[in-house]
Amino acid sequence: MNNQKVLPSSATKLFYVYDPMCSWCWGFKPIWQQIKQIFEGRIEIQLILGGLAPDNDQPLSEEMKTHLKADWRKVEWQLGTEFNHNFWEENTPYYSTYPSCRAVLAARKQNAELQMLAAIQNAFYIEARNPSRCEVLVELAEEIGLDVERFEDEYYSEALNKELFNEFDFACKLGGYQFPSLFIGNEEQTVEVKVDYQSPQKTIAQIEQLNRKSTGYM
Repeated sequence: MNNQKVLPSSATKLFYVYDPMCSWCWGFKPIWQQIKQIFEGRIEIQLILGGLAPDNDQPLSEEMKTHLKADWRKVEWQLGTEFNHNFWEENTPYYSTYPSCRAVLAARKQNAELQMLAAIQNAFYIEARNPSRCEVLVELAEEIGLDVERFEDEYYSEALNKELFNEFDFACKLGGYQFPSLFIGNEEQTVEVKVDYQSPQKTIAQIEQLNRKSTGYM
């Protein structure tokens, strides 16, 4: 059965679906930076928040903590990504990434989405700080030079929360249920680009082909 989709020849975008506290997104960061460097100015790039773990104020169970520790070690071993494992001893971990997603969205209002994303990842994985905590996110907003009062007003607003869930819905519409995910097309019709953690060249070649031919991918 032929499942190819024909992409529009205009308004082509590269969609990157991610979560700021996703360990595989952290591991994929160097490859994503290469992709961005190659395609910025050629294809419109749009970052989409996926929402990995809902709001939760209950500490992690030992079972979930063991699972996440194993994920970190797997990313570290396979990709050579740096992690500060002291996080697990220095914090009360909560499995909740929606707060950090809100922080990124609030920072986007001040044209600082990438700065906030980098700050969250660095705080979480290198500095052993907990970006599931709202107070940590406010500290990060101040550290990257945002208008903190505006940041807090937007972060806690119902309007931003609604916008966040609309973005999550759009990620699902694209098919972005795993993070990171890449898609090329427009907001109505897209083709998934296979993410290769070991070889950026393979992912880049797919994007080049899809962008050049404006055709679907099996």
